[in-house]
Amino acid sequence: MAKAKKQPRPKAITPKGFRDYFGEEVTQRTHMLATIAEVYHHYGFEALESSAVETVEALGKFLPDVDRPNAGVFAWQEADENDPEGKPGDWMALRYDLTAPLARVYAQHRNDLPNPYRRFAMGPVWRNEKPGPGRYRQFYQCDADTVGTASMAADAEICMMLSDTLEKVGIPRGDYLVRVNNRKVLNGVLEAMGLAEEDPKRDDVLRTIDKFDKVGESGVRELLGKGRLDASGAYIDGVGLEEQQAEPVLAFLTSKGDTVAETMTNLRAAVGDSKVGQEGVAELELMGALFAAAGYGDDRILIDPSIVRGLGYYTGPVFEAELAFEIFDEKGRKRQFGSVAGGGRYDGLVKRFTGQEVPAVGLSIGVDRLLAALREKGRLAATPTGPVVVTVMDRDRMADYQAMVAELRQAGIRAEVYLGNPKNFGNQLKYADKRHSPVAVIEGGDEKDRDVIQIKDLILGAKIAESATLEEWKERPSQFEVPRTELVAKVRDILASQAKDQEG
Repeated sequence: MAKAKKQPRPKAITPKGFRDYFGEEVTQRTHMLATIAEVYHHYGFEALESSAVETVEALGKFLPDVDRPNAGVFAWQEADENDPEGKPGDWMALRYDLTAPLARVYAQHRNDLPNPYRRFAMGPVWRNEKPGPGRYRQFYQCDADTVGTASMAADAEICMMLSDTLEKVGIPRGDYLVRVNNRKVLNGVLEAMGLAEEDPKRDDVLRTIDKFDKVGESGVRELLGKGRLDASGAYIDGVGLEEQQAEPVLAFLTSKGDTVAETMTNLRAAVGDSKVGQEGVAELELMGALFAAAGYGDDRILIDPSIVRGLGYYTGPVFEAELAFEIFDEKGRKRQFGSVAGGGRYDGLVKRFTGQEVPAVGLSIGVDRLLAALREKGRLAATPTGPVVVTVMDRDRMADYQAMVAELRQAGIRAEVYLGNPKNFGNQLKYADKRHSPVAVIEGGDEKDRDVIQIKDLILGAKIAESATLEEWKERPSQFEVPRTELVAKVRDILASQAKDQEG
């Protein structure tokens, strides 16, 4: 009889495009989410948790490719349980962002929700896209939206809240800028150029505008015309516009003045007689006045016509938060960190479900990028302190050690008993070191007989081992013998001393 083939062991590898997060990173993210939620809540937004799974039909235009519902998202087709032949049922997908679920929730529950509805949502989203350096298929978003009002006060408020949020999480004023533009203004510019909505050159012009930051005014001028040579020497074909036809775009991109009033004057000239363009300028002007009235100057929120964030998706104001400081990339080159958040007005949010246009505006913060920025600047909290570890000197006296842990926990001190093999005491201290433990508690048979315990300051002990002289070690010992009854008091003293040293 043939020997049964041995089943190969599964490989212990993380799926492509995903990663694992351990204690410190999870703690830092949790703290950031709580901080952002605090700001959102302070502004009057209410939390919403919706399903991580939506029907592909509900995701609709939010999908990158509606003709292939499993492209861009993680999707599967359900079996129709009511069909005797077992025919396939609905397509389901992990949520692509937090906006599409909001559209479905609002359409489904609109009669029970206040109007306008102000909600915030936080959590992971999934995209079935090619992963790259720092680009994963699962990442966290932190959204806030106001649904049901066309008032520019809602758009201005979202921008101000974004500014406050960045400062609250640790990005000081001067290290970020929220830049604001309006899709209607650009539509007006395209009208002034004589490009109708169905003109294929509109998309070419939009793509060219998006390169303004990289190629500058002269580069955009060339790309709107016949074309240009790029840095590698390759020739890039242009849109093919006459110089006069391209002027409104260049006037639009270079319209930012020294004051809001000057910028508005330049924008009005750029959109010409376009009604929608003039409407967009008026909306920006109103938002500028609201920012000024609330004390948000150009050092925090700036009206900037060069912002073209997702202009095919938004219907009015758009905004983006960029970090101003430089970082080094993987090749050691300096570069701007760039965008960490953005959003805008999208008044077609709920229309797919109800047939009626519902105005809405929202923002989304890329939590992982924001964490990376703070980590880069050394502005994240130090490695979180681990638990106090009660070592085990005699496995038959586990009840005594559990009693110590219970006392510490009841006093509000994080603590645990070492649960590994207690035979090697050195391994217990190595374990405490890996756990970033501040203190170890030791009670052997001798200490038990004398009703005392040894308490070791692990942080001070590590410093002494690293650099202190014998005299310094004697002056400031890292291990103390105290009566058993003083366990909690001594541990508290050491933790307080460590906290003071860290602040200093």
